[in-house]
Amino acid sequence: MSEWIPVYQAANSLEAHTLKGALEVAGIEVCLQGEALAGALGELPMNAVEVTLLIHPRDLERSRLILEKYRRGVRDSWRCGHCGECNAGSFETCWRCGHEPGTGA
Repeated sequence: MSEWIPVYQAANSLEAHTLKGALEVAGIEVCLQGEALAGALGELPMNAVEVTLLIHPRDLERSRLILEKYRRGVRDSWRCGHCGECNAGSFETCWRCGHEPGTGA
């Protein structure tokens, strides 16, 4: 059986699945622990049960980089130097033309 190690304690299932997706896009296999307990809570708030993200030890450094970027939070919005479109800070490329921040025409 594969060994799993905890890498992040998500506040709720929504945060856990968001981060799980980000890690999986990077090729990191993720297992969620504690998510099933949320169904037993009934009417309690969504954040009443934390969900642990587990990964294989070999992916620890790559996952830490991704999670650190997440922890730093959302950047300020930025205007594309190519087409002038305003983009959310979380966008790494312009949603309209695909150029990266700081690149001109």
